[in-house]
Amino acid sequence: MINDKVRAHLLASLFNAAVRAGASIMQVYKNLDDYDISLKIDRTPITVADRLAHKTIREYLGPTRIPVLSEEGREMRYDERRNWELYWLVDPLDGTVEFIKGNNEFTVNIALMENNVCIGAVIYVPYYEKMYIAGRGAGAFLKEHVVPDAAADYSYERIVEGFRPLPFEGAAERGGLRVAVSRSHQTPETHEHIAGLREKYPDLDVVEQGSSYKFCLLAEGSVDYYVRTTHTYEWDTAAGELILAEAGGATRSLPEGRELRYNEEDLRNPWFVCRSKYCKV
Repeated sequence: MINDKVRAHLLASLFNAAVRAGASIMQVYKNLDDYDISLKIDRTPITVADRLAHKTIREYLGPTRIPVLSEEGREMRYDERRNWELYWLVDPLDGTVEFIKGNNEFTVNIALMENNVCIGAVIYVPYYEKMYIAGRGAGAFLKEHVVPDAAADYSYERIVEGFRPLPFEGAAERGGLRVAVSRSHQTPETHEHIAGLREKYPDLDVVEQGSSYKFCLLAEGSVDYYVRTTHTYEWDTAAGELILAEAGGATRSLPEGRELRYNEEDLRNPWFVCRSKYCKV
């Protein structure tokens, strides 16, 4: 088990790696003609920003001597990683489709996994300069005005300064049901699921949102419910799931209702639903 001193050190590593990756992404984001878009084996897009963010994170986290399982290193064989006790689970640029569209809805996801359970997580939203942070058993928080910086070197003390606890104060009093869906990955099953909710909650409001930022909105209490009926991968959910859980919410597979599992041989997640702390669905 990791002691508190080491946890504090690794939180700084999580934080700084994400901020530096965000700086790499934003440098590319300013230059649409230089995205260098191609398709991966699963037919999902990848840009030069994905590659730069991946390189930035690997180089920064390298001195921790903790292995990295990243979306851009997905070819790693199960036999190589199945017995890892500690590893970083990383999506260097979550929401590549949204990045390409230019709608600002993209994130950097980094989770610290111990025995395949997330114990520390950050989701960085570089365009909005927001950092969502959680430690298992320590709560979830938002730190604002975190400017993308290629030389970020925050100390633990500086990181926790000005933390805003999640969910936000007053979230329980907000009326209505707000349901989040992926902006770019909806299916007939998504619409069917929402139609079922609408029978009970006819005035529900559907919120389209890209990337893992949906988990952050759930953790805030700004959104109540999120349904996903297309494939995602473990690096898409690990950080967000912990941030949501530490804010009092939950993520469960659909339709089984079980917890998501990590470091599986097949890195694809099942369909799932998420609920905020105050969701009554």
